[in-house]
Amino acid sequence: MNLMAGKRTVVLLMAWVSVSGCLTGSTMAQDTNAPATEQAEMVDVSSMPVVDTGATAWMLTSTALVLLMVPGLAMFYGGLVRSKNVLGTMMHSFAAMGVMSVLWVVCGYAMCFGKSVFGGWFGWNSDLLFLRGIDETIMDAGVPEYVFAMFQGKFAIITPALIAGAFAERVRFRGYCVFIALWGLLVYNPLCHWVWAEDGFLFNMGANGAIDFAGGTVVHISSGISGLVAALYLGARRGHPNNVMTPSNLVMTLTGAGLLWVGWFGFNAGSAVSSSLSTAQALTATQTAAAAGALTWIIVEGWHQGKATALGFASGILAGLVAVTPAAGVVQPSGAMALGAIAAIVCYLAILLKNRIGYDDSLDAFGIHGVGGVVGALLLSFFIRDSWMAEAAVAAGGTWTVMQQLTVQAIAVMIAIAYAAILTVVIVILVDKVVGFRAADQNEMTGLDHAFHGEHGYGMLTAS
Repeated sequence: MNLMAGKRTVVLLMAWVSVSGCLTGSTMAQDTNAPATEQAEMVDVSSMPVVDTGATAWMLTSTALVLLMVPGLAMFYGGLVRSKNVLGTMMHSFAAMGVMSVLWVVCGYAMCFGKSVFGGWFGWNSDLLFLRGIDETIMDAGVPEYVFAMFQGKFAIITPALIAGAFAERVRFRGYCVFIALWGLLVYNPLCHWVWAEDGFLFNMGANGAIDFAGGTVVHISSGISGLVAALYLGARRGHPNNVMTPSNLVMTLTGAGLLWVGWFGFNAGSAVSSSLSTAQALTATQTAAAAGALTWIIVEGWHQGKATALGFASGILAGLVAVTPAAGVVQPSGAMALGAIAAIVCYLAILLKNRIGYDDSLDAFGIHGVGGVVGALLLSFFIRDSWMAEAAVAAGGTWTVMQQLTVQAIAVMIAIAYAAILTVVIVILVDKVVGFRAADQNEMTGLDHAFHGEHGYGMLTAS
């Protein structure tokens, strides 16, 4: 009986294995013949971009570097104004960090990098509201889209902060905050979409687009022109140009210029959205142009005035950096050096002209950012590396010349100037009439620090 029982057990086990095999094979066959949609989903998942840790690490660093430029700008501007306006002027930069960051997350990113709407005026994608649609998105570059969104958001912060230099020492804080909010929505976001979004019309103009690697038109030309328009509308500071308005702290200004130089590596090299050869090229161009601009400025200043000043050196740094910003990804070091030197000379002459005409661009926002941005955006056409021109020729169907690219650049510059100027006039008038923009004479005499913040930067007042 035990023998018979053992045989029966073996037979049952063999039958179970056979049935299990059939069932397993059937299941495998069913998996192999899964619906086409499921197979497609499996393929899509397997082909999705993965995080490139090197590129992501650099983009995180670049984001922090660009944010560092904002307190750097605050120090640069703060040191140039009178001591009674130091905190009020620095608050213009810091307030932009709050106002523009919130707007960027709410709708700014959607307006800049969504699909074109209203004839391409700006972009829109409701999934990008509050960045909710990119929670798990990895870009083709291997960078989480959150990182790219935050990197781009820093540009939206510093651009309106640059404008504040043109009308420093004479605006209400409340009016300024409303102004930059409206300016960001109506000026910066559309320009950003035109130049950097894949379906932006300037991005697709000509053979290979209007070149603006890191913000010549979007950041510097727009802010410089808008600053000039606002300064002309608001009028000069009380006592200008008869009263001498001595900078309160050039040590702080020079420190701020150094922070801007450091942060600009993230500004330009980070715009490659990679950690690659193009990143190195942009970083090298940035350093070269800044040094050439600073050196050229103090040479010209020493020849013209007999002395090379710290403020002149700082101004030359910025002129070189501004000029190379649109060109950093397409020029070699020699071209970057030329752009920095030329921009320093032209910006120096622009400031001399300002002093002769007499309009009050308080901290030369237009003289350096506006003028330097135009110089860089146009003259980069003469220094583009051969490989870029070869790619443009292929895209154009055969040939592409320097003059053709210069034409594209000129059109982009004129569009940026016209759009920023017209919209800024509308925004400034609206803000001035609704909430007030120009500070009252008494507040200007007292100083922005006490009038609008109830504080004193140095614990003392400077006579007006």
